[in-house]
This record gives sequence, structure tokens and C-alpha cells, in this order.
Amino acid sequence: MAILAIGINHATAPLALRERVAFAPDRTSAALKNLRELPGVGAAAILSTCNRTEVYVEHEPGAENRAFDWLLGFHGISSAELAESTYRYQDAEAVRHVFRVATGLDSLIVGEPQILGQLKQAYRFAQDARTLSGPLEQLLQRSFSVAKNVRTETRLGANAVSVAFAAVRLATQVFDEMHKRNVVLVGAGETIELVARHLLGAGVRRPIVVNRTLERARALADRIGGQAARLEDLPQHLSDCDILVTATHGNTPIISANMLRQARSGAKRNVLFAVDLGVPRNIDPAAASLSDLYLYSIDDLKGVVEEGMRGRRAAAAQAESMVGLHVDEFMSWWRERLAAGAIVAMRERADNARQESLDRALKRLRHGESAEQVLEHLSRTLTNRLLHRPTVGLRSAAALGDEEFLGMAVRLLALEPLDPPLS
Repeated sequence: MAILAIGINHATAPLALRERVAFAPDRTSAALKNLRELPGVGAAAILSTCNRTEVYVEHEPGAENRAFDWLLGFHGISSAELAESTYRYQDAEAVRHVFRVATGLDSLIVGEPQILGQLKQAYRFAQDARTLSGPLEQLLQRSFSVAKNVRTETRLGANAVSVAFAAVRLATQVFDEMHKRNVVLVGAGETIELVARHLLGAGVRRPIVVNRTLERARALADRIGGQAARLEDLPQHLSDCDILVTATHGNTPIISANMLRQARSGAKRNVLFAVDLGVPRNIDPAAASLSDLYLYSIDDLKGVVEEGMRGRRAAAAQAESMVGLHVDEFMSWWRERLAAGAIVAMRERADNARQESLDRALKRLRHGESAEQVLEHLSRTLTNRLLHRPTVGLRSAAALGDEEFLGMAVRLLALEPLDPPLS
């Protein structure tokens, strides 16, 4: 059996193509079972995210192209459309690729942690569909521990590399006990949702989503477990706010210095941490003069992001080295596993010879032969039986002049090459 990883991602295919190759969660189980039924496929898993679709299979020799052909047929895509965007990795390179995916080294944002959760979900889908076994199952399991080791021993995921991440990282430096902090998010687009996801990861509970369109606010609030509010109700929410993040469109600020001053006049909170990710700005820059306000613009965060990128590049180099070591360990385990069947058969044959020789020796003892004679016969018989087939094989190889076989036999049996006898 061999392992194949085949797929497309953000670096090889545009969004329009990635959308066509994606697997919806409600179709993944049926797809996995269908893939597993292909001739020569022994195990299968599918990873499908907004940035990548990958198929992992354990297959017999000669079945290398079946996963690609199946992918085309399942989605009704021609080979010409997909071939140039597809990458494939076999055996050790497939192992390396899966480990890099799990650690975030192959992500659009290097080191991002979401991909590990998505890979774990792919593993659960395959388990539920009963399409995982053998080396492929072990590979996915080990990818989780590799990702954990990399994150523990490097700073790959510790540096802010997006303004959303940087904003939340700064907030955690200002406040402790994030689960006690009241958060107001103004806007309902992708940037605010990303900020919300990072805040939830930091421990924030039930953030308030404020938007001009209440329906959009509710939609985002439902996705993140928050509350929705109208824009006209924003002042009352500011009075009890610890963290404010804005990212909405508009030509003029929607939050004035006076609004903040009035909202904070009777505030129970001592400090307001505010991040304005809007372009043009959503918060009047004059608000920075308020004594209880920490106000950051998107430009203020660029330095944090660049510093984070430098840190991640350094950590990525260290992570790549760690991944290489884990690949070597996995391949050693895999090669040893390939020999397991032969080792079991060899031991069974030897044990059968031992048992038969022992039974005969006990029978001779019961017939009155001396123990010395029986032991001598037992040792000679057992030695001859164990060495008979290797001896025949060596003589046959010598007769045929098969020096490669002889050299391998010497290494396998740990023998010192003997000089030919003197004539």
C-alpha cells in the first residue's frame, strides 16, 4: 500500500474553481464511501475548506490516478480544467504535506490555527464513514501531535499577522480575564467576523454586534453566539463597554468624540480599548484625547502585523525542520510495519519447528534415552530445520552468481563475509 495526497488550494486555484471542487458537509460521508469503493483504494479521507480541497487515499500500486479521476467525476469537472491546478504527493512527500497542513505551514496565513480543527473534522468524517484504517489513519493521528509539538516548541502561532489578530492581541495585553469583558463590534462584514472569532478564542462571551442593518447584525450574532443591536442604540452600549472594534463603510465617522464623551460620563468601566479598522475611519480621531480611551487605527496596527510576520517567518523555518524529523519517524514506522507480516510468518515457522522438535525429544525421553543424547539430537535437529531454507537459498544464489542477493543475505543474517576456502 502507498499513500497519496491530491488536491487544490489557494495557491494553485482561484476561488471560482475551489468552490466547484469543495465538498459540502452533508455530502462528505457519501463521497468518502464512494471513494473507498474504488478498486485498489484501502482507506480514504477528504479535507475541504474555503482555501483547499484535498483527498488522501491509501492505495495499491497501479491505482494512483483513480482518486484524481474520481474527483473529476464526482464534481463533473473536466481534466483540462483541473489538471494544471492540482498537486499530488506520494508516500514521504504526502506525509510531509499532511504535517505541513496540520501545522499551518501550508496556509494562506502561515501558522493559522483553524486548519488543525478542520483537519480533525475531516478525520472524524472519515471515521464515521468507516473509511479510515492502517497507515492513513495513523498519519492523520500523528499530524495532530506534530501540530501540537510545533506550536509548543516554536512561536509559529504566537505572532499577530492580521489586523484582526493584532487588535485582539493588543486587547489581551490591556485586559486580563477576557471572559468578563463587554465587547461591542460595529459592522457585520468579514473583518468584524474575523475579529469576533479571535475574541471568542481569547475567552470573550456574547459580544454585541451593531450594524445599520439589524438583519445582518443578527446573522453574524447567531454565528458567533452574540447579541445584535441597531446602530442608533450604539451610545447606550458604549457606556458599559470595555472593548470596541469598528469596521464599517462610510465617508464620515459614525462615532464622534462627543458621543464617546457623553456615553462614558457615567460609565462603570474605567478604560475603553477601541480599534478602528475602517477606511475611512469610523471613529473621530479627536476621540484619542479622552483620558480613559486607548484608540488604535488600522495604521497603528501595521507595525504589530509586520513584527508578527517577521516572527512567524523565523518560527516557520524552525517548524519546517521539526516537520522533517517527524516525517522521518513516520516513514521508519511505516517501513517497519511493511516487514511485520514477514516477521510474524518467520517466527511462526520457527516456533512450529521448535514445538515439533520438542515433542520428538520428549517422546525419546519417555522411551528411556539419556537426557544427554536427546538434548544433543534436539539441538542438531532444530539447528538444521531453522537453517535449511536459508542455506538452500544461499546456495542457489551462489550458483546463479546473484551477488546482490548474497550481499543482502549477509546483512539480513548479520554474517561476516567469509573468505573462499584455499585451493
